Amino acid sequence: MPGALLDTLNGRRGDQVPMWLMRQAGRYLPEYRALRAEKGGFLALVYDSEAAAEVTLQPIRRFGFDGVILFSDILIVPYAMGQDLTFGPGEGPRLRPRLVDSALEALQAVPERLDPIYRTVGLVKAALGPETTLLGFAGSPWTVATYMVAGEGSKDHHEARLLAYRDPAAFSRIISAIEAVTVDYLVGQIAAGAEAVQLFDSWAGSLAPDQLERWVIGPNARIAAAIHQHCPGVPVIGFPKGAGAKLADYARETGVDAVGVDETIDPVWAARELPAGMPVQGNLDPLLLLAGGRALMDRTQAILQAFAGRPHVFNLGHGIGQHTPISHVEDLIRTVRAWRG
Repeated sequence: MPGALLDTLNGRRGDQVPMWLMRQAGRYLPEYRALRAEKGGFLALVYDSEAAAEVTLQPIRRFGFDGVILFSDILIVPYAMGQDLTFGPGEGPRLRPRLVDSALEALQAVPERLDPIYRTVGLVKAALGPETTLLGFAGSPWTVATYMVAGEGSKDHHEARLLAYRDPAAFSRIISAIEAVTVDYLVGQIAAGAEAVQLFDSWAGSLAPDQLERWVIGPNARIAAAIHQHCPGVPVIGFPKGAGAKLADYARETGVDAVGVDETIDPVWAARELPAGMPVQGNLDPLLLLAGGRALMDRTQAILQAFAGRPHVFNLGHGIGQHTPISHVEDLIRTVRAWRG
């Protein structure tokens, strides 16, 4: 029997709202910090399949969430496409060569860089019971492209946005190349045991509406269609953070099976405007989980009430913060588990 999370992603409402949290495996957990200190750098941890599987499973052992998401990084795709990837101490990721300076065609693909990730998925799947849904993921092409073009993260994604305006043909080639690898990558995760996959478009909110249509909705629609063709019945969750009112267009036009809602979206609006019966995921502000207290409980109940009329996976509006107290997560879980809509 599938777990409650997978049932919900397939459009069925149960007695209890399933939950998991974005970045639930990570720095807020003392057991993660201990293992990372033992293993060294972040990328070394991701590429040690046994250690990455252990990190993936840590929040399930501690909290009993309904879903477990692969511990990895969205930049594994450009790494497999041939960019060098490093994570310096106290720094964000660095990718070289930057595509603002170098042609896409100069990259030499290294597809075997995906193999350890598939092994991690297989190890996690073997350790799970049927009640816990295993989620794979990838970054969406626009978000991945912002790093590939600039060679690092940025506040406004200036270089990627400028390239998309100045040379849309060149930028389209970058997007298309990311799409192709992403489809292969997600299909590989599913073959290894993932039961659903999420597309993270963390930087969708930096685009003008017409650019969001072209570089977010279009590519996500093609990826979702390819996943459905290659892996019928496997749900695809789309998460275009910052899409605002364009979230409804994204939900209608991409063909994803469920849509993630960030914390800036009014859940009452989302419940009204998103396609009828479409599963939604979200949308507690991660900072409210950090703050805790009565406001956390009240907002959690308000979100549950707003989405009570459709399939709903409780989650955050983005990733859990590294300084979030364990006790606040426990309070959140108790509130969601006690809810009966």
